[in-house]
Amino acid sequence: MKKTGFLFLALLTLITACNSGAKSEDKKEEKVEEKRIVSLNGSVTEIIYAVGSQKELIGVDVTSTYPAAAEKLTNLGHVRKLSVESLLALNPSHVVMLEDEVSPDLKSKLKQAKIELVTFKHPNSVDEAKSLVKEVAKWLGKAQEADEVVAKIDADIKGLAKLDKKPKVLFVYARGAGTLMVAGEKTPLEKMIVLAGGENAGKGFVDFKPLTSESVIAANPDVILMFTSGAQSLGPDGIFNVPGVSTTNAGKNKALIQMDGQLLSGFGPRVAEALTELNKEFKKIK
Repeated sequence: MKKTGFLFLALLTLITACNSGAKSEDKKEEKVEEKRIVSLNGSVTEIIYAVGSQKELIGVDVTSTYPAAAEKLTNLGHVRKLSVESLLALNPSHVVMLEDEVSPDLKSKLKQAKIELVTFKHPNSVDEAKSLVKEVAKWLGKAQEADEVVAKIDADIKGLAKLDKKPKVLFVYARGAGTLMVAGEKTPLEKMIVLAGGENAGKGFVDFKPLTSESVIAANPDVILMFTSGAQSLGPDGIFNVPGVSTTNAGKNKALIQMDGQLLSGFGPRVAEALTELNKEFKKIK
């Protein structure tokens, strides 16, 4: 009996060890390999952080300025001018970007290197911003986290103050005094202005057009809206020295709103934050 009992225990130990080994193998098979992501769009980068997948991010482009932690990653520069060799040196598993920013050269070299290229539609509205959040998060396996981000966007937009009077707002894009453009109808900037409670002063044309003294006088905005980088490129109070601006209501009152370019026009997870900031600035205009 003792010998039989010993054999039984030995057999049981062997079976347990085999099952344990099988479970260990199963766990190895179930383990999902982490991605090594290079993001070539600031809004996509923000979403990756917003849903908690930043550990998989190894490189970014020049528009990825938020959150601050993103600036500590390898910066590959502007998507249109980046060195594909520098990108490949990071040994990414995936490159994510907006579909209208993919160059044939980049696409070809990524394919040759067997690196997966993942693209998303360029967002130009709040609804498209929410869709982008959901699509990027789904790809990352973070659908639930996306729902939380979208819910906050909706809640923040509902909290925007209703203004008694809509200020006339002229968005001016600047890269020094030699490049001054104003935003017209059907532009993403017009959508932000209107949603925040203002009226776009750029009327009678679609897209962007060069700023002229005649056009700015005719528009007569109550306030001028600019990217912070654009305003700084003109120097202190530089926009008010542009011919025609001083005669407008905005010029007379030195009414200028400066906002971070990525925040204002990125249509990412902070789109409602941008609208809230703009809405508060509009409330100050007399």
